[in-house]
Amino acid sequence: MSAPDKDYRMPDGGPRLASLPKVSLHDHLDGGLRPETVVELAAEAGLDLPVQGGAQALGRWFVESASAGNLPDYLATFDVTVGVMQTTAALERVAREFVLDLAADGVVHAEIRWAPEQHLRGGLSLDDAVAAVQSGIDDAVDELADGGHELSVGQILTALRHGDRSLEIATLAVRHRETGVVGFDIAGPEEGHPAGAHRAAFDLLAREFFPVTVHAGEADGLDSIRGALLDGRALRLGHGVRLAEDIRVVRNRGDQTTVELGPIAAWVRDREIALELSPQSNLQTGAISAWGADLDDHPFDLLYQLGYRVTVNTDNRLMSGTSLSRELALLTQAFDYSLSDLQAFQLNAAAASFLPLEDRDDLADRIVRGFEAV
Repeated sequence: MSAPDKDYRMPDGGPRLASLPKVSLHDHLDGGLRPETVVELAAEAGLDLPVQGGAQALGRWFVESASAGNLPDYLATFDVTVGVMQTTAALERVAREFVLDLAADGVVHAEIRWAPEQHLRGGLSLDDAVAAVQSGIDDAVDELADGGHELSVGQILTALRHGDRSLEIATLAVRHRETGVVGFDIAGPEEGHPAGAHRAAFDLLAREFFPVTVHAGEADGLDSIRGALLDGRALRLGHGVRLAEDIRVVRNRGDQTTVELGPIAAWVRDREIALELSPQSNLQTGAISAWGADLDDHPFDLLYQLGYRVTVNTDNRLMSGTSLSRELALLTQAFDYSLSDLQAFQLNAAAASFLPLEDRDDLADRIVRGFEAV
């Protein structure tokens, strides 16, 4: 599995966190490979790996290399994973294993994002690539259903901020909306690559009433978030952690803190635009460096206490050596959360998912039942 195989629980014991129903909204396909799969696919493709010593050594290399404290170095690790995902068979295998690993961690709904334009070196078309990923997803969902685990999965197609194919990818997403694609995203270097550069794609998506999430507020600040909201018409913010730059502490006396929200922060909260927060990834990329270098410094709890629709995500399980259960365990240790808090995070994610309303309601009911059963 891509995440450490650990029995995460609440600090005082209690149920295994992997047994709780969870929703994953921000999880990159090319960031969730099993290290052993990377080794095997690289051998099949004749590709050299950055380290020798097998899957365990490679897994350590991914985490260490992704922890340089900035987004460009973090993204450089994807050269390896994307390199082994260039054929139908490889995409099917990676997608299938990705979903099985989510299910093993208790995920009941997942929206998997990836950039099809990065997977064409082996001769696949964009449509071929999307179909291959969907085939792997379907195989895993069927396999899980046979074992009694119900899991819904949708694809989010990502265009690159620094590329010029966003309109093509938006059209691709709309074309596959009836065959597994539920949303559109842009990702990549934020600074110098504003959402407004992709206005044609966002205009198309708006005309087609197609859901959008935008990476923003990770490697750039409020201007990036403003662009995601105004140009991208984003329903969710990918990370969005630097929204906290628009929140000013007016007075802090004892246990009482008074804050003042800037216009962007107020809009995001009042409109209940979900924040796809990824705590460990945010530490690795330096996204929270303005507040500190430890999880205790993360603005997650400030945003939660102020009523934002915060969600917990892994971003890239391989690069962070993590899982949703691990992220929840670490947040609980940092901020003394209870099971009711963890349930709130999952209900936030269910409400923010790109499912139809009836399915969102069913998902919320399933989460409540699952937490009540422990």
